[in-house]
Amino acid sequence: MVGVEKPILLDIPESFETERLIIRAPRAGDGAVMNAAMAETIQNLRRWLPMPWTQKLQTVAETEESVRRSSALWILREDMRMGLFRKSDGVYIGACGLHRIDWRIMQFEIGYWIRASVEGQGYVGEAVAGVTRFAFETLNAERIEIRCDSRNDRSAAVARKAGYPLEATLRHNDTTADGSALRDTLLFAMIREEYFSRKEKN
Repeated sequence: MVGVEKPILLDIPESFETERLIIRAPRAGDGAVMNAAMAETIQNLRRWLPMPWTQKLQTVAETEESVRRSSALWILREDMRMGLFRKSDGVYIGACGLHRIDWRIMQFEIGYWIRASVEGQGYVGEAVAGVTRFAFETLNAERIEIRCDSRNDRSAAVARKAGYPLEATLRHNDTTADGSALRDTLLFAMIREEYFSRKEKN
């Protein structure tokens, strides 16, 4: 058997660190700091993320509810959203997580966003590298994907810098975030063998 039969029984650390970040599972009480980051960044994300909160900002209570639901999904191992907290001052700067999880074949998809005030400082790349390492070395992932709108050059650059090969361009497979048109999706993917081969070379 390749995958995990009962992922809920896995003992998975709820936090880990990179050079500048603490990356951890959602906790009750995170709603206020997450909502503040969302409010600061909503205009930047609206074009790319078809999430309800990018179209209409949530209240703090709504974000707190979302955080608690995400915490429950983490415990169930159905979705693994993680907050990014800057080590130097503890500020919440965004999120990066493992989604569309298929424990049968150990496949995950990385998603990410960063608050506007810290864009361009390399935090997204650092987070993606950290979550990639966590997935392959702690969770024993076999395959990790990163998907983005084909027009989102910055997101695609993150995937490429993290070493993810472009596997396919999925033509007209989704709508734009506002639902007004069809879009193409870039599919980047890395498998376990590639990750460890790349690690040995570095």
